[in-house]
Amino acid sequence: MSRTLSPRALNRATLQRQLLLSRVVRPVGEVLEHLVGLQAQAPNAPYVGLWSRLANFAPQELADLITGRAAVRTTLMRATIHLVTARDCHALRPVIRPVVERVFAGSVFARKIADLDVDELLAVGRKHLAEQPLTRAELGPLLARRWPGQDVDALAYTISYGLPLVQVPPRGVWGETGPAAWTPVESWLGPPAGPAADVDEVVLRYLAAFGPASTMDVQAWSGLTRLREVLERLRSRLHVFRDESGRELFDLPDAPRPDPDTPAPVRFLPEYDNVLLGHADRSRFVLGKRPVVLFAGNGATMGNLLLDGCYQGTWRTDRARRGVTLFVDPFGPLSTQDAGEVVAEAGRLLAFLAADAVQTDVVINRPIER
Repeated sequence: MSRTLSPRALNRATLQRQLLLSRVVRPVGEVLEHLVGLQAQAPNAPYVGLWSRLANFAPQELADLITGRAAVRTTLMRATIHLVTARDCHALRPVIRPVVERVFAGSVFARKIADLDVDELLAVGRKHLAEQPLTRAELGPLLARRWPGQDVDALAYTISYGLPLVQVPPRGVWGETGPAAWTPVESWLGPPAGPAADVDEVVLRYLAAFGPASTMDVQAWSGLTRLREVLERLRSRLHVFRDESGRELFDLPDAPRPDPDTPAPVRFLPEYDNVLLGHADRSRFVLGKRPVVLFAGNGATMGNLLLDGCYQGTWRTDRARRGVTLFVDPFGPLSTQDAGEVVAEAGRLLAFLAADAVQTDVVINRPIER
């Protein structure tokens, strides 16, 4: 009979693997690979995600990896932008390619170019982007010269989904701004130095960072389908548990599973952090049916709050002339102790986000209902 794990036991296990029970001292690139990347639609969000996980993290550590081409922003899991190491960019894309192709095939853009020779379109798009990184807005009109009368957005999106591309700096560099300009992976990184990953390896890496987890959890994180047969193939190498609903959960035998009573500190997460998005069943972090707020923007100005390991509020910053205020919107009343810990961690976050501010302040608003 498989051992049953409570939501709190799952919470603490995943928090430890996500480096959110205590900050660690590890190289940024190593952490990116352990987490199988950080979701990065908001270019500055990964900086807050790393600050929440690493002791003494300095933004320049990540910025140097990006400008030095050791880390890149590219389309991967769930066909969303992720920040990964150069090695993982090469290794993961072949496994995730079917996800990106499926998402594009279901889009309005695919229907608009249905009558075109897509291979020719991709070849022309690759040539343009290899010559110079371009945004979709720049690329579309160039392609329209060869295919006049076609929807320029559809032409550009076909390229950005159909080819392995990366977004180049200064996009994603702390303290700088830049357009989402794309270039082919191999133009930016050169050819792969090693073999591509296979789906078994990706599933095992997911479990190391997010487990214990069900088949549906792995599929929700990756966007891949038909993973039940993969986990069946791996079953003899894994430990199998059950959640309180009886669902099978798979895990690595030597993965950490802390005592459920292990204290979990307050953590401020950026928008789109995979810790809240990386499972089909989010009950280990999200109480009830509350949706996770997905903020729009460049990142590092708003996000979500973990209290006792669970999703318990949101945060945002407001910058005035000389000062920055961090507002916390909890979902329920905070005890005096919880409020004190939230204020203390918010102060540390402000010191990271607004080192140049003359004055900073933290405001906990009245509880809100979402």
